[in-house]
Amino acid sequence: MFTGIIEAVGSISALEPRGGDVRLRVQAGGLDLAAAAIGDSIAVNGCCLTAVELAADGFAADVSRESLALTTLGRLERGSRVNLERALTLAKPLGGHLVTGHVDGVGEVESRADDGRSVRFRIRVPAELSRYLARKGSICVDGVSLTVNEVDGAVFGVNIVPHTLEATVFGSYRAGSRVNLEVDIVARYLERLVGEPGGLSRARLEEYGFVKGH
Repeated sequence: MFTGIIEAVGSISALEPRGGDVRLRVQAGGLDLAAAAIGDSIAVNGCCLTAVELAADGFAADVSRESLALTTLGRLERGSRVNLERALTLAKPLGGHLVTGHVDGVGEVESRADDGRSVRFRIRVPAELSRYLARKGSICVDGVSLTVNEVDGAVFGVNIVPHTLEATVFGSYRAGSRVNLEVDIVARYLERLVGEPGGLSRARLEEYGFVKGH
């Protein structure tokens, strides 16, 4: 699990083909790897990867065909800058929201507009993910925990403050940039509960006193 609060911006130092998969080598930037161990999870642009090699200044992780096909990792090049976050520990403040590092889809930046010292972005999601968007709800974009400002069908808007522009790769996004998306884990499980036979319904909510009957 992760928080969506980016700890450092790193860069890709190498992409090594490995029988259809890729071994990704990441220069970790300011990410503290002193306590890291082989097998630890590290989010790279919001994708949970397992460290298979560690060095003082970086790590390597294997990226499966599944991840290459369903995320933006397959589009990375040597030198690409990436958001990094180590896995959540019980001693770490939960400043964002609970993030699994399991990408639900790839979105595309539709527009970017300055708003004072902040920047407003509008991002289009795949149609099947639009039902998870909610005004003032949470979404994770390339590993960054964000609050949805507005929703217009399959497009949502976010306001990125100066600190986030500087501390993540958001500052480099332009119209057409593709980004990894992870919807709110609560929305995902709630949909399953509501959709299952015998699951949540208005009648059951009324029975337990959450909704007043007619």
